[in-house]
Amino acid sequence: MPATAFGEFLGTLVLILLGNGVVAGVLLERSKAQGAGWLVITTGWGIAVLCGVLVALACGAPGELNPAVTLANVMLGTRTTADALAHVAAQFGGALAGSTLVWMHYLPHWALTKDADAIRSCYCNTPAVRTTGPNLISEIIGTSVLVLVAMAIGSSGASGTTPASNFGPALVAALVWGIGLSLGGPTGYAINPARDLGPRIAHALLPIANKGPSDWSYAWIPVVGPLLGGALGAIVWASRLG
Repeated sequence: MPATAFGEFLGTLVLILLGNGVVAGVLLERSKAQGAGWLVITTGWGIAVLCGVLVALACGAPGELNPAVTLANVMLGTRTTADALAHVAAQFGGALAGSTLVWMHYLPHWALTKDADAIRSCYCNTPAVRTTGPNLISEIIGTSVLVLVAMAIGSSGASGTTPASNFGPALVAALVWGIGLSLGGPTGYAINPARDLGPRIAHALLPIANKGPSDWSYAWIPVVGPLLGGALGAIVWASRLG
């Protein structure tokens, strides 16, 4: 396993701990952040991305933190298949560990919260209107925007300088924030298979008070949609080269 896999694990752990942590803060009973709303959630997720990427980079990893981004890098020839598989495994492991820490951090609040749907939303996505085709398309569009713009942020282009300069992670965090504000309404914008599946497994396994079912019938959409969207974003980005 490449050394970069540890950075992907730790970065994804931080991503999920802070990202799902803000959701729990807004939704769980007796939290001081209860009811803070969608703007707080999307802002928290943007900052979570920034922190996760910075941790991963500090550990020598690329800071993908997302199997859809890893897949796009394989398609673009910047990641080997072996490294990609190790990174994806680390990302799912980090997501599972991070969501377990969310459960521990908010431990007294689960028993006070009687809404099983709200509890599940602290771990994984639930669509606002459950319609399979549109939900899948929403995840594809959101993830393709993520991959396409993230690639543009890191591209040197014709000038030889990158738009990111020395603050690429902050720009990606702003990108995720913007996707959440503009495109996150229909599904809660997983745009990352590890972000949904790892915590959903944690929701199923952990002894969370008052939890309901983990909604496995929907679970494939936030996995397949982001993978397809990541591939689409990579294809569109590669097409600029002719």
